[in-house]
Amino acid sequence: MKRVGPIVWGLAIIALGVIFGGNAAGLFSFNVFFDGWWTLFIIIPSAISLITEKEKLSSLGFLAAGVILLLAAQNVFSYEVAWKVIVAVFLVMIGIGIIVKSIVGNKNDKEVEKKIEDLKSDKVMDSQIAIFSGSERTYNDETFTGSNLVAVFGGVDLDLREAKFTKDTVIKAFCLFGGIDIKVSEDVQVKIKSGFIFGGASDERKSSAGKGKYTIYLDAAGGFGGVSVGDTVKARKK
Repeated sequence: MKRVGPIVWGLAIIALGVIFGGNAAGLFSFNVFFDGWWTLFIIIPSAISLITEKEKLSSLGFLAAGVILLLAAQNVFSYEVAWKVIVAVFLVMIGIGIIVKSIVGNKNDKEVEKKIEDLKSDKVMDSQIAIFSGSERTYNDETFTGSNLVAVFGGVDLDLREAKFTKDTVIKAFCLFGGIDIKVSEDVQVKIKSGFIFGGASDERKSSAGKGKYTIYLDAAGGFGGVSVGDTVKARKK
């Protein structure tokens, strides 16, 4: 599914080239800049994400918002009504997301939650907070015992590829309109509990990752953002 996005984008760019070329050659006349054309920058990425991403709710919400704005641009109704409808749609979807996550849950989430509870007394040695800014922290042959990560309209990078582990650890991550990137070598397991509304947390490492002795329990939450575990170019030193 990861290849679908680039393919769709490629087809869209080809179609745009054909339209411009056909207009220039006089083969046909197609007005690309119709009323509300700018909404395509919301609609197309949302539609692609709806196909390629696991988290469907946020993509569906932005797709609906794009369509509503397009209809407003076409004078189907006013922008004042459009924004009210968009707010209503997002409120409904946020409510649905909360209900689904609380009822359905996830077996892995429950296991991670229990482990986090067991480890909560461990002292957290590292905190990174990025608000309208960026924060980076790299462990080089240092012992990692846990971390608190916060990104609000900003980004946090935590590089643990060369960190030392002596026991299982917890990372608490919160991001709102931001992103958190955690780099972990493939010989460390990562188990995730995700509590996002319009966003998510995922382990992007290759399938062979996570066979090591120690485990990082990632407690991730927030909205309109994401936490990514990946980038295993460097192997952690033994």
